[in-house]
Amino acid sequence: MSTLVFFALKEEAGAFRLRVAGRADLRLVVTGIGRENAARVAVQELERARPERVLTCGFAGGLNPHLTAESVIFETEDERLRTRLLGAGARPGRFYCTDSIMVTAREKAALYGRTGADAVEMESAAIRELCRARQIPVATVRVISDTAGEDLPVDFNELSRPDKSVDVPHLITYVLRRPRLISPLLQLQKRTRSAAERLAAVLEEITRG
Repeated sequence: MSTLVFFALKEEAGAFRLRVAGRADLRLVVTGIGRENAARVAVQELERARPERVLTCGFAGGLNPHLTAESVIFETEDERLRTRLLGAGARPGRFYCTDSIMVTAREKAALYGRTGADAVEMESAAIRELCRARQIPVATVRVISDTAGEDLPVDFNELSRPDKSVDVPHLITYVLRRPRLISPLLQLQKRTRSAAERLAAVLEEITRG
């Protein structure tokens, strides 16, 4: 089985990459943040070689207040992928794709009220549209990195470059001027690492055989 797995960030992909190192049946690709980056890279990869299935993965912000951190949720129209994901402990849900990071609990609550989506992300809708057009089975598989009821420590939208990547020197300067942010950012980093491990375990299980 040839599986193409997309992540927006290397931090999202790292744990899974370590688990599946050396497997010739998988191709892992980091697209960068946002729909435009995801669509551009996905087109290149799908033209390079047609996979038998595609997974678009990474972190997601919780919108459904019942979702806890590290919950793995998925959305797919393919019954075989659905069966595998349910068997691996992932739960079905609905995603909403945005062009910016949802920073505050208030923003998340408003988006949940408008859309009814369970989680928010920034890339998968573009990748799924490309796969549907090519009749390639595809699933969005994401892990909740921040829940509906919590604010992120900083507004990462304000610290991003035009290509939506985080401007790290700007972030460091911003935090050094506000040392109270260091602890919550370290806690967020620890949680996202744990979330990436949880996602990796599910992805490893569903891509076996």
